Amino acid sequence: MADVVDVVQLCADLIRFDTTNRGGGDSEGEREAAEYVAEFLGRHGVPAKIVESAPRRANVIARIPGSDPALPALLVQGHLDVVPADAADWSVPPFSGEVRDGFLWGRGAVDMKDFCAMVLSAVASGLRPRRDLVLAFVADEEDNGDFGAHWLVERHPELFEGCVAAISESGGYSYHVPAADGRTVRLYPVGTAERGTAHIKLTTRGRAGHGSRPNDENAVTMLADALHRIAGHRWPVRLTPTVRAFLDRTGAALGVPVDLSSGDAVDATVARLGPAGSLVLPTVRNSTTPTMLSAGYKVNVIPSTATAQVDVRVLPDAEDELLEVLDSLLGPGVTREFVAHQPPVQAPVDSPWFDAMAAALRGEDPDAVVVPYCMGGGTDAKAFSKLGMACYGFAPLSLPEGFPYRAMAHGVDERVPVEGLRFGTRVLKRFLTEC
Repeated sequence: MADVVDVVQLCADLIRFDTTNRGGGDSEGEREAAEYVAEFLGRHGVPAKIVESAPRRANVIARIPGSDPALPALLVQGHLDVVPADAADWSVPPFSGEVRDGFLWGRGAVDMKDFCAMVLSAVASGLRPRRDLVLAFVADEEDNGDFGAHWLVERHPELFEGCVAAISESGGYSYHVPAADGRTVRLYPVGTAERGTAHIKLTTRGRAGHGSRPNDENAVTMLADALHRIAGHRWPVRLTPTVRAFLDRTGAALGVPVDLSSGDAVDATVARLGPAGSLVLPTVRNSTTPTMLSAGYKVNVIPSTATAQVDVRVLPDAEDELLEVLDSLLGPGVTREFVAHQPPVQAPVDSPWFDAMAAALRGEDPDAVVVPYCMGGGTDAKAFSKLGMACYGFAPLSLPEGFPYRAMAHGVDERVPVEGLRFGTRVLKRFLTEC
């Protein structure tokens, strides 16, 4: 007989493992959290193994056989690491896993130990899938995945044999939006795409000299001019299949006119969508945002070099054009190189996978309006898509109206509603059983 395991308690247990990832290989707690997950799965009839990419950088992999071996497998993946949390800023200790006022508090509550707990709870309830499910609980997502998803894909692709699709974080949560007729519509955006990430370092080389003397080869001013051009550039609207579908379907659900005939028309449509527009605003265009500067060692010395870093986010099928325009903005004497480079992710919007997710959500919320959306940032989907998987953001949650969910990830006082966790577990189990 299947065990009744409360997802809230499971999530609290996971939060209490301090799995802080500071980046650059500096992390803690991943091994202990991985051992907890592997032991839990084994106790509920699912053999799991821990695969370390480096000492204590632990990943958990398991496979649940489906009833129909002819069906392709599905990957269910989440990460166990979290970003740092300064306890002095929080209302509760960030690794306490405290339940208060109907919420479970702690670092990782929404990013993304909630989803990991939902998966474990679904397994404990006696999950009987139609297709093989590969479960992956990985390290290092909060840095660059070199010890987690990217390492697994490069070194152990055989672990994901037969997987044609994957689900993970950043989608399937309720989002309350006012409609034109005064109704409140519950949107559930499911991630079907992600912008690509390119962190680019710019370098200028000039002539060193005394700060008091004229110098028309000043590396600092050359770099400042380039950054001014980049920051001032208005990237044109590009409508990917996901973004176009989001605008059309959300507009129809809200009773809002949708005009996609020009860039200005798209901007006006996004504005008319109200709060729903914030979901799509970062993804109607590419973006190039200067974020870091370094130059000089003394105020009266003109340095010979200056560097900057630019956070570049690129839509699917747009990278070549973006880089060509970016190079034209740099001007003479400025060179660029990639510090990090991960391509965009794009999965089919109209697919049996998306239909099954929508059906699972409507099975628990008949009024759910399920729409595709493109994530402005990135997840481990960028690694698993290299194996040919269609990657979706589907970590279902029911959220109270007005709850600032998107501010929770990496934020102070991160928390998740306990009833939302239970709703998400029911949706997830329905999807994993019926997909």
